[in-house]
Amino acid sequence: MKINTAKHGKFTTKDADGNANGYLVPVYNINEKFYPAGEEPQQVYMTTVKPGTIKGPHLHYIRRGCFTCIKGNIRVVLRVEGEYQVFFSGEDYEYQSIEIPKGIPAALQCLGDEEAMVLNMPFPAWTPEQNDEHSADFSDFDFETI
Repeated sequence: MKINTAKHGKFTTKDADGNANGYLVPVYNINEKFYPAGEEPQQVYMTTVKPGTIKGPHLHYIRRGCFTCIKGNIRVVLRVEGEYQVFFSGEDYEYQSIEIPKGIPAALQCLGDEEAMVLNMPFPAWTPEQNDEHSADFSDFDFETI
C-alpha cells in the first residue's frame, strides 16, 4: 500500500514596506487533489507531542488521519501490511503531510528538545459516539534509533 505524502514549501511573508515579518506554509489546498473528491478533511485539530515521548501506537477503523508537524519535528511510524514504514514531518522535513489510511496503526514520536505541534485533518470528523480509538502493539520497533 502506498502512503500519500506531500511536502509543503515555506514562503517568507513581508509587510507593506517589503520587510520580512514571518512565513507561511500552505498545509492543505483542495485544488491539489491530495484527497479523493468527497473525502476531504472534515475536522482540523492540533495535538502536541512532548520531548522524549511517543503518542500511540493507535489505530482507527472508521477514520483516516493526515498529520503535519507545524512546530518542531516528528517521526511517524506506520505498520502497513505487517511492515513498518517511517516518515518525518516538521521544520526540518518540509512540513510533510502524511496520510494515515483507516486500519493502519500509527505512532508519533517527538524528535528534539521542544514540544512538537502537529495538525491532524481526519475524515470523517471525530464524534464522542464514534468509539474508534484502538491500541496497537509496536513493541518490536526500535524507537531509540532514528
